[in-house]
Formats: sequence, C-alpha cells, structure tokens
Amino acid sequence: MNDGVVFTTLERVCEDSITALSGPPGRTHDDATMRLLEAMKRIQEHGRALEPVVVGFASVYHHFDFDAETPGNGYRTLVKVVRSCLFHIIQKSRYVANNCRGAFFRVEHNALELEAYCSALCQLRALLYLAKRILNDNESGQLYSSDEGLSQSFAREYSSMHKACFYGRCLGFQFSPTMRPFLQTVVISMVSFGENYKRQQSGIGMAALSLLTSGKYVIDPELRGAEFERITQNLDMDFWKSFWNLTETELLSGLASITSNLVQVNLTLSAPAVTLRMPLASDPRLSVSVSPPVAHWGPGGVNLRLISHVLREGQDSEELLAFARSDGPPLSFPVGFKPQKHPLSPWLIIHFHGGGFVAQTSRSHENYLKSWSRDLNVPILSVDYSLAPEAPFPRALEECFYAYCWALQNSHLLGSTGERVCLAGDSAGGNLCITVTMRAMTNGVRVPDGIMAAYPATLLTTDASPSRLLTLIDPMLPLGVLTKCINAYAGKYGGLQLGTLGSLSRESVLLLSDLTQGMSSWFQSFLDPSSSTQHLSNGDKAECHSKNSDEQLAEYPEGFEPLRSEQLAEIKATHTPVIRNPFVSPLLAPDSMLKGLPPIHIVASALDALLDDSVMFAKKLKGIGQPVTLTVIEDLPHGFLSLLQLSKETQEASDICVNRMREIFQQDPCPCRQVAAP
Repeated sequence: MNDGVVFTTLERVCEDSITALSGPPGRTHDDATMRLLEAMKRIQEHGRALEPVVVGFASVYHHFDFDAETPGNGYRTLVKVVRSCLFHIIQKSRYVANNCRGAFFRVEHNALELEAYCSALCQLRALLYLAKRILNDNESGQLYSSDEGLSQSFAREYSSMHKACFYGRCLGFQFSPTMRPFLQTVVISMVSFGENYKRQQSGIGMAALSLLTSGKYVIDPELRGAEFERITQNLDMDFWKSFWNLTETELLSGLASITSNLVQVNLTLSAPAVTLRMPLASDPRLSVSVSPPVAHWGPGGVNLRLISHVLREGQDSEELLAFARSDGPPLSFPVGFKPQKHPLSPWLIIHFHGGGFVAQTSRSHENYLKSWSRDLNVPILSVDYSLAPEAPFPRALEECFYAYCWALQNSHLLGSTGERVCLAGDSAGGNLCITVTMRAMTNGVRVPDGIMAAYPATLLTTDASPSRLLTLIDPMLPLGVLTKCINAYAGKYGGLQLGTLGSLSRESVLLLSDLTQGMSSWFQSFLDPSSSTQHLSNGDKAECHSKNSDEQLAEYPEGFEPLRSEQLAEIKATHTPVIRNPFVSPLLAPDSMLKGLPPIHIVASALDALLDDSVMFAKKLKGIGQPVTLTVIEDLPHGFLSLLQLSKETQEASDICVNRMREIFQQDPCPCRQVAAP
C-alpha cells in the first residue's frame, strides 16, 4: 500500500474515532473515554509528523540494498515496522469508531490497547529520527556509522528510552502472526524465570517454579512489559546463560526430540588434544601442523555431535566409538533391529551452533539438524565449542578450526568421503563459519566448498546502524543482551579483561568476575518490579525524562521527546581492540584476507537487528569479486532456525537454507580451494 494512502487512512480513522467518542456537544466522559480520546489525538499528531520522514526514507532506502533483486537493509526494516504499527492502529481505530457506542464495547481495554500502540508509535518515531542522523552522517551506501560519538549517543538513548510498550500489548506486532504466541511465551517465561532467578533450584525446578508464577504476566501485559524491560536492562550474563540453557535440560530437550525427525545416529564425541598433520591445499605432498586449542587454559579436546539420518559406513566402527563421550548416549538400536548400513556419502556438513558465543550446545539445535540430515541425506558434525565468558576469544575459534581439521582427517569415520564439505551455522555460528575458513586459508589448509551462514554476526562492535536500532523493540535480541554477549566473547566481563587471566582456571575467573560485580549490582538487579514504569498513561510517560537529559542526543524536532524509562539501562560498550580483530569481526577484515573464500550463502531476516551485518558483508564480498548470495526472509525473528516446526514460515526459511547447502554440494568443481597470498 502506498505510504500516502496509509497516512491518509490513519488520519481519517482517527477523526472518525474522535467524532464517535466525543458524541454530542456538552457530553461528559469517564476517565477511560478521555484517555482513549487523548490517545487518538496523539496518534494523529505522530502520524502527521511521521509521514514526511517515512516518505523520505522510502525514496532512498533502495540505495542500500545488496542488489535490485534482494531488497533488504535496516532503513527498509524501520519503515516496514512503522507501517506494521500503523496497520494495527488503523485496524483498532476502525473498531473503536464502529463499536464505541455499543453496549459491549470495553472502553478501558481499548484505551489500554491504543495507549500502548501510541507509545510504540512515539518510540518508533524517535528511532526514525536517529536513523535519519545515521543516514546523514554516513558515507554513501554505508549502513554502519564510523562515528564513535554517534554510536555512544545511540547507546545513551537506548539506556533511557521507554521499551516496556513493545513487550506488553504490542509484543511481536512486527512479526508474522504465527510468531506472536511463541514470542509471548518466551517473554512470559523470561520474566517468570527472572523473578525466581538466584533461588536454590535445579534447572527443572526453576522452570516449574517459573510456570507457577507466570499467570500474572499473562493477564497483565503492562506488568509483563515493565518486568521484561527491567530484566533486559539490569540482569547479568549469568542470568541469560541460565535462561537460554533451559533448552539443554533433559525435560525440554526430550520434549523437543519428540517432535523432531528420527535419526539412526546421534552420537556425542570428543576429538582428543593431539597435533594434527594436514596436507597443504597448494601441494598435498607437503603438510602443516595444526595444534589443539590452547587459549586461556591450555591444550584440550573438542566436544562434537554426529547426526545422521541413516547409518553409514564408519559410523559404528570401533575406531569412531573410541572417540565417544562417556556422558553421551551410546550408539544402540532396538533389540533384533540392525539398520541397513549405507555407503559413505560424498558430502559432509560441519555445523557451528548459535547462542551469542555464551550459551547453548548442539543439543539445542538438534531439531533442525536432524531435518537437514534427512532432507540432504548427509551426515552432520556439530561442534560444541567452549563458551564465553569462561572461554573468550580465541578459544571458540581455535576449537572450531581444530574440529574442522579433525573432521577432514576423519571424514571416513563420520560417514563421508569428504569430497564436498559445507560449513553451516547460525548467528554466532555463522561468524565462526567465516572465521574458521579465514583461519584455514591463512594456515594453508583446504577450505570448505562453501558456507551457509544464517543471520551471522559479522561485526562484534556496538557501532550504530539502522537495523541495530531494532534492539530497542526486539524481544529476541535487546541491545543490553547483545552488548553483554560481545563483551563476554571479547574477554571483558565484570570489569576484568579475561584474556589476561589465562593462567587461572575457568572457575577462578568466574569467581573473581562475580566479586567485581559488587553487592550494588546484586541489589540493582533485584529491585521491586513495581519500581519499573507500569500502568502509566502516555501523558504520564511523556513526563518521564532521564535525569541525565543533558547527555541525550537532543536532536529531535522541537516539541518532540521520546518516552523515557524510570530506570536507566547500563550499556557497557566494548572498546578493547580485540573486537576489531578480523577473526572477531570479519566485516572489518582487509580485502586480502577475504579473497579466496569459497561461495558464501547468507540467509538473513529482515526484522533482525543483525540484518545490516549480513547486507554489508555480502556487499563487501561482492565488491571484491567473491561468490556470495544474500537471501532476506520476511517477518521472522533472529534465531528462526530453532523455531523450525513452529510455523509454515519457519519451515520455508529452513528449506531455503537447505537449498543453499544443496547448491554448494552440487556446484561444479570450485576453484576456491586455494590459500591466501603470503
């Protein structure tokens, strides 16, 4: 729909609602009706101010796309989100205009609904103003701001802006309708878990206790939104690790496995810490040594998971079973049943899971891995790399590169000839796919035949970009959480530079880090939720300005100010040089380090805060002549692969990833197996 039509329609339905609610002259109104009238008038005001801004962005955002066939970038997404909010408001306003005089019209409910969407529209208006500043300050075609002052200003704005409206009644309005019940479940689970966090409970006990306390957040969206805002602004990395790792518990992973595809091989392995001799890609008669991972606590093996839809040669061999982990399930089949053993596959997928470098394992990702193994008829080796903050960079990269080399050397045990090898990963795992391949090139080792990276993180900085403005409204990836993950992987945790503590055990590092948090952090994390912004009308919220207003951007049009939260978020941007290391942020790698990469297929989400990571990295590869494709999925959140069986849209998105990997396996012999120039 044309933007002019949208704003004209908004103006008309607001007028109709105001007229219907006002009634004849001299009519008195109750408090709820007055609030509803006030919300409609403010929506009208926001709409009039937004129209020229939206039209302005719509006239230029195509310049930032990867190509004409792949529309997608942060500016497009911000406009898309505003349109989605307007569509919801138009729909609700029409209902008000047509039904407000009916006997069954709930004035209080509709007042709360439109107040919430009015708040959301106000905050989106602020985001568009911030995006406009990024657009004006950046070089042509650039999505990320190189102005550190602008990025710091964005972080300050985020820390003080009201966010609760996006997690209450407006939760997930920008996503596919099939996603909204899931997002509501995630948010309710998170705030319930946060309420019981730090109690002496097992993972299952904590989940059960959270279930018992979740009811109030179901029936009170305002309380839910305020509590979610408190959690995302104040709770520490240990909370996020604990919450995300709930999917690793026996109960939840068991429930997930019931709905997943059956596989004949699901074996946990451990690659021992021994030096490998790998043939040089340029001359297989020569070899290079690949040492086991050593960063931070010395040499150690790497945990792996082998998944195969069918049993293949080598997968039940004594040689492979010697690598089986004692804490994992044995390779066993029902009594009297011995599956047919299939020959070695010419293909192999090596997978690195997501989780922000700080959480989850291959177990959390089994659902879609099993589906991939079935659809592609290929064995998959997933790497359970060590997690930050206990294991900051470069430990995960070392382990993934070592696992890659080990898999090449032992592909015959994994059910593959290794003729074609594809690296696949999502989010943090997508980053590792790229950096492991860069590491292979610099070491002279064979590179994979291709990479499939889903919504990868290619820039681990807090630099501002239009898509990263979405962290204000994204329940899956708020800015506070994103910065905590970046800090943990970069080795900055609780004020300590973990990379300098390599001589200490992981437990000692965590203990020292916890001590530096201090008791003040503890008490701040557990403030009474009632101290959050709750049940405030738009008029009340608009008066909630930050105590540090002089530090705000203050570049909004005269008379406009975004809504402010009563408590500030603590956003600790990382300034350590490690985040600009090309093996941490491949988007910052010089062209010479990227030339020679195999074909890279990036599958991104239009509503993901990391969208601009994908767009800019794809454009950079294209600019130096590297083979790359970019697919932008609409209406799904970050992490959609883990939601495989939730909806038709997530299944279709996974199918796109499968097709990209099939292209890698079926492509003509690739000249990409070369090493970087010395």
